Amino acid sequence: MNQKIRSLIEKELGKINRITPVGGGDISTAYRITTARHDFFVKVNHGSDASGMFEAERAGLELIRNTGAIRTPEVINLDHFEDGAFLILENIQSKSPSGEDLRNFGIQLAHLHQKSFENYGGNAANFIGSLPQPNEWSDDWPDFYMVCRLLPQLNMAAERKFLQRKEIPEKAVILESIRPFLSSPHPSLIHGDLWGGNFLIDTEGDPVLIDPAVYYGHHQVDIAMSKLFGGFGREFYNAYYAEMGCAEISQAETDLYQLYYLLVHLNLFGSSYYFPVKKIMDRYFS
Repeated sequence: MNQKIRSLIEKELGKINRITPVGGGDISTAYRITTARHDFFVKVNHGSDASGMFEAERAGLELIRNTGAIRTPEVINLDHFEDGAFLILENIQSKSPSGEDLRNFGIQLAHLHQKSFENYGGNAANFIGSLPQPNEWSDDWPDFYMVCRLLPQLNMAAERKFLQRKEIPEKAVILESIRPFLSSPHPSLIHGDLWGGNFLIDTEGDPVLIDPAVYYGHHQVDIAMSKLFGGFGREFYNAYYAEMGCAEISQAETDLYQLYYLLVHLNLFGSSYYFPVKKIMDRYFS
C-alpha cells in the first residue's frame, strides 16, 4: 500500500499501527488494517471501474444486511483517489465451518431468498467479479436470464476471441432452449456469486456473506453456483431445502445457471473454461 492511499485511510480511521496483506482476491488487493481501536478490512482497486465496483458492492452488502436475514460486514467508508478507489469494511474474524454452522447457513440463506419482489432484476447494474452485470427489470425470468446474463457474456466471449460468433446461437434458439427448463419462480433476493470464497463463518458460528452481485432472480441460481466448485456440504443443502419447502435444483437448472458463471470465468480467466462452456451449450442449444 502506497503512502498516498495510507494517508487517505488514516483520515478516516486514525493512525494505522499495522497493515497486513490478505491473499485470495483476484480483482482487488486486500489488507487487514490495525488501529488503536479496531481491525478493519480494506480493499484497494486501481482499475477505471473501481469506484463503480465498490459502490455496487456497498449497495449489495447493505441491501442484504437490511433484510435482517443474514449478516454482512458493516461498510465503514468508500473513497477514491486519482487512479482507483478503496472500500473499508468491518473485519470479520472467521473459523472453519462445522456441520452445525453449515446447517445454520442453509437456514439463513433460505430466509434471504424468501425476501421477494414483483419483478426480476435490480435498481442498478452491478458487477460479477470485474465484469458488468446488467439488471434491467423484467417480468419474464427466462427472458431476463437470456438478455441480462447469457447474451452479454456470450458476446463478450466472442469479442475476446474465446468463442467464435458461429458458436453462439440466435436469441430465439437460446430462449426456446432454456424456457422449458427454467420455471417462473417468485423473484428472490439472491447473493448472485455464491461460491465458497464468498461466505465466512464468524467465531460465533454465524454465516457472513461477502462480495455480492445481488439482484432479484431464481433462488436456485445461488444453489447452482454453490455447487460449481465442490459444494457446501449436505448439512447446508438439507437445511436450506427444508426451510424453503421446495424441490431441489434440477440437473438442467444446475447446468444452465452454471453456464453463466462458466462464461464469466471464461471471460475473466481465459480458454481453460472453454470446454465446460461448450459442453453445456452443445447439450442444450444444439
